Parts: sequence; C-alpha cells; structure tokens
Amino acid sequence: MYRRNTEQENWVTYLLSLTRMVYLFPAEVKEIGGSKWGYINDKGAFVLPPNYEMARDFQENGLAIVQLNNLTGIINSDGYFIVKPKYDTISPFSEGRATAIDDEGFKVLDESGKEITSKAYSFIGDYQEGRALVANTNEHGEYLYGYLNRRGNEVIPLSYESASDFKDGKALVKMKEGSYALIDLTGKVLNSYPYSFVDDYGEGMLAFRKSNDGKWGYMDESGKVLIEPQFTGTQPFVEGKAIVNVDHNIYGLIDKQGKFIIKPHYNSLLNLEENRYALGKASDPERPYLFPKYAIADSNGQIYTGFIYNGVSSFKDGIASAYNDEITFFIDKRGQRLDHLPKVNGSGLLTFDKSLIKGDIDLRILYFDKKGKLIWKQNTIIPLNDHYSVIENKYKPNKDYLVYYPQIKGVESLESVNQTLKTLSGVKPIPQHTQLESSYAGDFDVSFYKNNLVVIEINGYDYPFGAAHGMPIKKYAHLDLKSGKFYQLKDLFKPGADYVKEISEIIGKQIKNDEQYSYVFPETYKGIQADQPFFISEEALNIYFEPYDIAPYAAGFPTFTIPFNEISDIINQAGDFWRSFH
Repeated sequence: MYRRNTEQENWVTYLLSLTRMVYLFPAEVKEIGGSKWGYINDKGAFVLPPNYEMARDFQENGLAIVQLNNLTGIINSDGYFIVKPKYDTISPFSEGRATAIDDEGFKVLDESGKEITSKAYSFIGDYQEGRALVANTNEHGEYLYGYLNRRGNEVIPLSYESASDFKDGKALVKMKEGSYALIDLTGKVLNSYPYSFVDDYGEGMLAFRKSNDGKWGYMDESGKVLIEPQFTGTQPFVEGKAIVNVDHNIYGLIDKQGKFIIKPHYNSLLNLEENRYALGKASDPERPYLFPKYAIADSNGQIYTGFIYNGVSSFKDGIASAYNDEITFFIDKRGQRLDHLPKVNGSGLLTFDKSLIKGDIDLRILYFDKKGKLIWKQNTIIPLNDHYSVIENKYKPNKDYLVYYPQIKGVESLESVNQTLKTLSGVKPIPQHTQLESSYAGDFDVSFYKNNLVVIEINGYDYPFGAAHGMPIKKYAHLDLKSGKFYQLKDLFKPGADYVKEISEIIGKQIKNDEQYSYVFPETYKGIQADQPFFISEEALNIYFEPYDIAPYAAGFPTFTIPFNEISDIINQAGDFWRSFH
C-alpha cells in the first residue's frame, strides 16, 4: 500500500510558502478623529487598512500586536484576531511567549493566544532561556521575585528580594536575608556573596560594592576579587570588556584585568556591538547633562571620526544609522557615510526591515526600497470635505525644537486663522545654531469635525535638559470654518448662565462617586475656571485639568465628560458655537 511522506510534503509546502511570503509593515495615517494604523506591503500599498489605534511590527511568528478602542490584541498576517482586544498592553513575543496586562495584573500568553498562567502577577518580564522573571506580594506584604517556565508554572518559587534575567544558564538574585547569590535554571544556589550590592552579571564576572556608599569592583563567580573597588558605576562585561564610570559623568572601557582600553575621558560611552563604541563628549563641559556629540571608536581605543554625531545606532552586518544636526544616514564601521543608501532630513533612525529600509525620523515613519526609492510616507493633508482641508506643516529651526502645526485650506480670514494656529502650536522665533536649555516636540490631531466646526488637538512636550521629566502640553482649537471664529468655553452657554458653578458641581460629584477619579488629590479640587480647558466631542463637553492641578503628574490631564443632555438647560442652542456643529 502506498504511503505518502507527509513530513517531506510539509517541508516542501513550507519552502513554497517562503517564496510567496508577503511582508507587512505598520504605517500611520492621519484622519478625522486622530491617527490610525494599518499595514502596507513592500510596494507601499495598504494590505490591512488603517483601522487600528496602534500597530506594532509583525514578528517572526507571523503575529502583530494592535490596539482597538484603547484595548490591545494580537492579529495574524490576514488581519484575523488571534487574541481579541481585551488587554491594557501586550509585550512582544519572546521565546514564543508574550506578557499581557489587564485589570487583574500580568499574565502569559502562548502563540495561540491562550493564557497559560493560572493566576495574575504584579510583574512578569520577558522570557530568557526558558525562564521569565515574575513578582508578587505575599501574605506579609513583601514584594518577592521568582521565575516561571514556558508552561507558565512557578519553577523557581517567589522568594527573592530582587532578581535578574537568566544569562548563560545563571541569574543573580538577592536573598531575603540580604545576601546575593548566583542560581541555575532550577534555582540551585551556585555561589553566594556577602556584599551590600552585587550587580551586572556577565561572562562570569559580577560587579560588587562592599558598603552602601562604597565604590564598585568586579569579582568572578567564585567570589574572588579580580578588580578592586574603584568605580562609581559599572556595566556587565561583553566580549571581555565593560563600560565603567570613575565619576558620575565620566566613562571609560576596561578589560577583565581592570586596565583601561578607552580611558575615562567621556561624558557618554555606548556599546554599538560588532566591536564598535560611541564616545560622547558634552558640547558644554559646564552642563554635562546636555546631549553629547559622538565619535566612533573600536574596542582597542582607536578613534575613527571626530565628535560629529548626535546619535548612533548599534551596528548590524557592518552598518549603523547615525544623525547630525540636519540629516540621518547610514555609516560603515569606520564612521564613513554610505552614500548609496538613503539619507533623510531630520533626526532619528534608519534600519533594514525585511525587504525595505525603514526610517523613524522626526516622529514620522517612512519606508524606502533597497535601492533607496521612497515608497511610503505619512499623509500631510487631512480632507474635511470637498472645500476644507487641514494641512500639516513642519517647523524645525533647531535640532532640539520640532513642531508639526496645522494650517486650514479654504476658510475665510485664512491668514489670521492660520497665524493663530501657528502661535497655539508653538511656532515662534528660535535661534538656529544655539544650544537650547530644553527640547520641545509638538504635534496635532483633528479630534472632531461636524458641519462647520473643526476641533484640533495640539500637543507638545517640553523637556528641560537635566530635569527628571518634562511637561506635556495640550490645547484645543475650536474653529468655525465658515466664520473663521475660534470659540471659547463661555460661547457654549446662554448669556448670564452660571456655567462655572453648574459644571463645577457636576465634576465634584464625579470625583466623589466614581472610583476612576480616586487619584485626585484630596481637597485640591475647587471647581473650574471661566476659561477652563475643554474640548467638544460628538455628544459631550469634556473638561480637563493640567498636570499637578488636581492630581499627580502620572495622571496626565484629568478629564471629565459631561453629556450635553445633562447641561441642556444652560446651553445656548441659538448661539453660533452650538449651531456650528448642530
């Protein structure tokens, strides 16, 4: 009886599938209501239409993470959901497993979308060598770490105060009694170390510190000190070398005997892989927190370029991406520009992505074919109807100042309207070749459009160099396209109506009765102002507050939604504002 060789047939089918493989790439389109993501092919045509609020790259397993209705799911290359959008976030797959987060906590998903953990955890990391770092709080309120195997089971109990990912079959953990230990994949203790701090395991070397305020040295796995404590900071050994700093902002490169290969003369030192490093020097030694300029060097300390780059990526197959004040481009291992590959005006990253070259430049995605021909970039025109459009313009007078701002096409009083939009967006005189004290990035979305009313959301982020964090900025322009008038909050209400009091009371009740506003600082809410920030949506008035006004910075812009039917008695339904969208 003839028996088919199914294994051989499966292999042939697999090889044929590779020849027919169509790579898909995430691409963003600006629309009314905000930006949407879909997937294009290597010709720049959409295969999966832009319906997603977020879309990540397809991974080697043929799956991609997307977001719909503020929830995250997983699709295959046909656009079918393997995991329906129900999680807050999902991490990229690692060793065939992804970490998902919902209201219950962290969980592990396999490639079929099945939850394989029996319960939720406070934290789950990526899988490394068949183990994922996991943490939970025990019955005594202690936050403890352990490890899961690929089946989602606790293979090493949650019993450590801190722990690292596995590397070369070993992980560094801190015991509850305070000592550190190196364990194997079963949790067996290989060696323990009686120091205040142990960190940065790599290539059989561990950094250690004898006291809380002491300096760092290195020991081997047995605990034998090989490099005496002398550094204020350390990184793991990679290919026999480690980056250290001798002062808080001065870095160098040492070998396993502690000898400096690259002397500690630099404000930044980055391992670019493939035996290359980026040496960073602050443009102003008195302000080392400013972004440095980088030069390219090898692991022997030979420097190939001047300090000419604002940023450099890791090398892959002898090529890296770099950018200066004006353009982003590819370089070889000697730091020479590769002119046969694309270069793009702006700052960012160029990478080889399957069959294309991807550019992430000045907050925008572009794709080129391997010959350098541009095949896709984000749209800069958002049509509202046959007469009106919103046009995206770019303003970048300085390497640290970038604004995308809206301009209206077709509106009356065109010049004054567009000047107002430029001013609201942060377009102002900025010196070109001067080091600024902060960086600024601004962008916009068309959040709402109906009849004659367009609502434009203007966002920004101002980061003072050296600060713990920057400050986000949010503004809304409510523009009547027919009259060219910008509406204020007061314009929505009847003359003489005490809208401040009524809206303040409604928001006060929401804070008191709705658990989602439990983050509001006690006793800080005192009501709204007459010119309180707001925006209109289809069926509601939305009132928001600036960071720190009534809540912690992490809460962002606390926003309260008030349906129009709740305040219909004070809305001026005969007024221009209301009639512009009704």
